[in-house]
Amino acid sequence: MPLRLGGWRLVVLDSGERHAHASSGYNQRRAECVQACELLGVSSLREVDAEELERLPEPLRSRAEHVLGENLRVRAAVQALRADDLPTVARLLNASHESLRDRYEISTPAVEATVELLVQAGAAGARLIGGGFGGSVLGLLEPGVGPPPGSREVRPGRGAHLLDA
Repeated sequence: MPLRLGGWRLVVLDSGERHAHASSGYNQRRAECVQACELLGVSSLREVDAEELERLPEPLRSRAEHVLGENLRVRAAVQALRADDLPTVARLLNASHESLRDRYEISTPAVEATVELLVQAGAAGARLIGGGFGGSVLGLLEPGVGPPPGSREVRPGRGAHLLDA
């Protein structure tokens, strides 16, 4: 199914902060999710209900709340995209970023400054992308809003296909 943006634009803006998964908290976050699964007796956090998370100590509860919430946000975003409801997609991007920042704790001051720059430039939604602890931010701009300096527009392609040699 093609991505229909209806005049909305996706842009990526680099925070200027490099991330290295081996030396960042990325592996720690993965380990915390594994530990949460072990304590809950499941192989994946997809298998738990939100009320089961109350049994977890912090920070495992926050990590698991992020994962469960993110799964719900992804499903909601798929439905919103199918319905051409880009304002809802923008709200979901913002909610996702807030959860990454507050529950998963993978944002940085440079990433937050980049999110703020996109929002001040008119982005309806913005979210860090990648493994966190630096990197880039994705912004969703309403029709008529120009991308901020230094950003790169992301355009939907025709999908997977073979390239002629």
